[in-house]
Amino acid sequence: MSGHDHSHGAADAASQRGKLIIVFGVTFTVMIAEIVGSVLTGSLALLADAGHMFTDSAGLLIALIAASLALRPATLKRTWGYKRAEIVAAAGQAALLLGVGGFVIIEGVRRLFDPPEVGGSAMLWFGVIGLVGNAIGLIVLASGRHHNFNMKAAFLEVLNDALGSVAVIAAAVIIAVTGWTRADAVVSLLIGALIIPRTLKLLRETTDVLMESVPRGLDLAEVREHILALPHVIDVHDLHASLVASGTPVLSAHVTVEDSCMRDGHATTILADLQRCVAEHFDVSVEHSTFQIEPAAHRDQESIPH
Repeated sequence: MSGHDHSHGAADAASQRGKLIIVFGVTFTVMIAEIVGSVLTGSLALLADAGHMFTDSAGLLIALIAASLALRPATLKRTWGYKRAEIVAAAGQAALLLGVGGFVIIEGVRRLFDPPEVGGSAMLWFGVIGLVGNAIGLIVLASGRHHNFNMKAAFLEVLNDALGSVAVIAAAVIIAVTGWTRADAVVSLLIGALIIPRTLKLLRETTDVLMESVPRGLDLAEVREHILALPHVIDVHDLHASLVASGTPVLSAHVTVEDSCMRDGHATTILADLQRCVAEHFDVSVEHSTFQIEPAAHRDQESIPH
């Protein structure tokens, strides 16, 4: 890779981080405003939407911290650097958000039966503040949303927040016009219903990484089939794949080849073919792969099968 390409990539990464910093600042500010608005108006919907925005604020902060930590070089003690810090933080976030979502739903059900007084007009203004903040975030992220999965996810989460703000505004209008205060509880339940599935999805994904499950979208049976189809390959075993962090899949395998390949130097060609295969052929590109090339005669010396 040329120095120009490297500089361009670094500048592009810095631009993405800059956009994420702006959106995080806006989202976090709106979240604080909605918490204050919830206290002043007694609106559970505002508090629920603040919890919804907390989901995205935490996600954006995790992305920023992970991006910064990922820039630290690997060491002999941390061979992958701090890439997995993102996963550990996200798992903690998911556990906390389950509590937030559960509280919103339980309180929303209680308020359906015993609705308190809610300041509809003030609630409306805080809902508008939330929607304006979301609109700013969408504008900032719009140009980069197709650049990578992280930017796309950030854009979709802010869009989801905007829908939550619209729901708060709708509830405020209903309360102001009709006086039906249960609208606040109904909207709270809808927002809570948005928080719980996303949290469970995040918890499942982080648990899969910590348990070193095979990355989603990568079929090891298909990988094995393609490896065995390569010329001179006899067998493949000890085939493992996992994620170090989001976007960093790794794969390793022992590949048995014909004995002659070890003598005539063809083993190096097979190794290059294996690495190219897992990096380019499948939906999940595995750029970090480790293959142990073994002669057929070595199979009888394997003392610890996996």
